[in-house]
Amino acid sequence: MLREIYEQPPAIRKTIDCNSEDGRSLTAALWPIESTLLSFKKIIIAASGSSRHAGLAGEIMIEDLAGVSVDVEYSSEYRLRSTHADHHPLVIVITQSGETADTLAAQREALARGAKTVAISNVADSTIVREANAALITCAAPERAVPATKSFTTQLVVLYLLGLLLAGKWGRLSAEAIQTHLRGLLVLPDKIEKQLPSWDARAAEAARLAQHAKKFLFLGRGIHYAIAREGALKLKEVAYVQAEGLPAGELRHGPNALVDDALVVVGLATRDSSDADSTLRYQKTLGVLEYVKSYGARVIGIAAQGDNDISRVADRVIFVPPAPELLLPILEVVPLQLFAYHFASINGYDVDHPRHLLKAVTSE
Repeated sequence: MLREIYEQPPAIRKTIDCNSEDGRSLTAALWPIESTLLSFKKIIIAASGSSRHAGLAGEIMIEDLAGVSVDVEYSSEYRLRSTHADHHPLVIVITQSGETADTLAAQREALARGAKTVAISNVADSTIVREANAALITCAAPERAVPATKSFTTQLVVLYLLGLLLAGKWGRLSAEAIQTHLRGLLVLPDKIEKQLPSWDARAAEAARLAQHAKKFLFLGRGIHYAIAREGALKLKEVAYVQAEGLPAGELRHGPNALVDDALVVVGLATRDSSDADSTLRYQKTLGVLEYVKSYGARVIGIAAQGDNDISRVADRVIFVPPAPELLLPILEVVPLQLFAYHFASINGYDVDHPRHLLKAVTSE
C-alpha cells in the first residue's frame, strides 16, 4: 500500500499522457459514441466502493466544467431502479479491475435499456471494457494492495479530462480555457512528488495522536465531501474502526450527538483562494471544526499552504499546495491514504490484505 501511494505521481503522469495529448487520445477513445456526446440528456455514473467516491467527485467536476447534469448511483442499486427514471442518459461505469460484479451488471442493464456506456477501468482487456461502447483507461499499472490508492487518483484524473472534453463539445469552455485547466492538471504530479515525504511524516504524527481512537468523522463540503467519504473508507478497510464521511454542513443535523472527547474529526478544509465559493465553503467548514473542538473532539485538518487560521481549531494539520478547486481532491486524498496506512500499521494490522476484503468483488 505504501509503495503504491508513492507511485501516484508517475501513475498520474502516465494517465494524463495516455488520455490527453492535445485532447486527441481522449477524443479517439470516445469516437464510437461521438454522436451520443452531443445528444444525451444527462450522465449516470454507476460504481462501487472507492470508484463510487471518484464518481461523486467526477459529478461535480463534470457539472461545473460542462454544465451537464450528473447522477451517481451505487452499481448494486442501478439495475433495480425503475427504467422510467432514465431519459437518454450516457452511463459511465467505473471499476479498477473491470470485473466488479455489481458494476458489470449495471452496465449490462444500461445496455439493455438502450443507453450508451463508457467504462473507466485500470485493465484494458477486462470484461467491462470489452462490453462497453467506449472505454477510458487509467494507466496506473497493476495495483496489488487491496485498498485503492493510485487507481483512485487516476480515476479522478480521467473524470476531470472527461469534464474538459464535454465542456469543449458543449461550448462551455474555449480552447484557451481548456488549455489553462490542463496546465493546472499537468503540474499536480510534481506537487505530489515534492510533498510526499512531508505528508508521510505528518500523517504518522496524526496517526499517533489518534492511535487509540475507535470512532472518526471525516467532514468535507462540495467536491471535498467525496474525499471525506474516501478517507473514511480507507480507515475502515485497513484499521477496522468506525469511520464515516459526511458533508460538513450535516453535522448538526444529528451526527453531532457523537461528538465528545473520544471522537477524532478529520476536516477537509482546503480552499482555492481565487474562488469565492471555495473560500465561503472553507469558512463554513472552519466554523464546524471550531464547534467540534469546543466539545472536546480531537481535530486533524487538511488545509492549503499559507492557511494561518486552521491551526487554532486543529490539533494536527497537513498542508497541501495551492491548486484549482476541482483539482484539490487529487492532492488532499494522498495524506488521507497515508493517515490510514500509518494508523493501521501502528495498531498492528496488515494493510495490504485486510480481513474479508478482495481486490475485485466478482460476486454479488
